[in-house]
Amino acid sequence: MIEIRDLCKSFTLHNQGAAVIPVMAGANLSVARGDCVGLIGASGAGKSTLMRMVWGNYLAASGSIRVGTLDVATAQPRQIIRLRRETLGYVSQFLRVVPRVPTLEVVAEPLLNLGMPADQARDRAASLLARLNIPERLWTLSPTTFSGGEQQRVNIARGFAHPYPALLLDEPTASLDAVNREVVLTLIEEAKARGAAILGIFHDEAARDRVCDRVVDVRTFMPRAA
Repeated sequence: MIEIRDLCKSFTLHNQGAAVIPVMAGANLSVARGDCVGLIGASGAGKSTLMRMVWGNYLAASGSIRVGTLDVATAQPRQIIRLRRETLGYVSQFLRVVPRVPTLEVVAEPLLNLGMPADQARDRAASLLARLNIPERLWTLSPTTFSGGEQQRVNIARGFAHPYPALLLDEPTASLDAVNREVVLTLIEEAKARGAAILGIFHDEAARDRVCDRVVDVRTFMPRAA
């Protein structure tokens, strides 16, 4: 479902004489339906860079990133927008939403964008918010006013609202208490059971051991020194 082949990435430092810094070379990785692959490696090794390339935020220097039938590395913006709407979900560490939009609408939005009737979309959103222990009295408020842990749970609810065939998870259990951590791990297991291909960063080793079928050390993708 996710196929990365011969992927290379570099950054150009325009404020330092346009110096080019290679950060990834010849990366190969695959995630099958129903599998969860965890990315490991020291800070700065390229875990987040790889995830952002799969998501389409960073351009590849060369190589391919196939999610389903689409090569994200060469896709047009409209194709990436459609991919994100229908096929590829992303749970980041940080919630980024329009201020003043109620939490229930934030979580329901991916379903509304797919044409689901509003009542059904909001019912699904409410079910996830309740499961993730977000009090109902908060559902009409903007999540921008919430604590970090509450915002993360809203982000998770939004990411799991639609049954995406592929998911990117960036530290989904960070900052969560034991009860909500268990809910999130169960959601991941359920997504795997329905056939989702999951690529994630899990600094929580116990969580990684529980849900990941294997791990990939991104340090093997770093360019070799000349």
